Amino acid sequence: MNFYINQTIQINFLKVDAVSNSSVLQIGSAGIIKPLANLYNTGAFTTPAPPAISPGASQSEGPFVPLAPS
Repeated sequence: MNFYINQTIQINFLKVDAVSNSSVLQIGSAGIIKPLANLYNTGAFTTPAPPAISPGASQSEGPFVPLAPS
């Protein structure tokens, strides 16, 4: 079954508070939303990232950005 939808949408103000990796913002109708994920080396890195620090390991420096208490 095919649906043909004609619509006119006027948006005067749109505020998006947060966007995560799997967010979808849809305005209007869509027949199929196909997922797409691209990985780009925008920093032109040539070596692998250093290994992650385990959660129990001590760090001499704190995080660069103060984290909210959990």
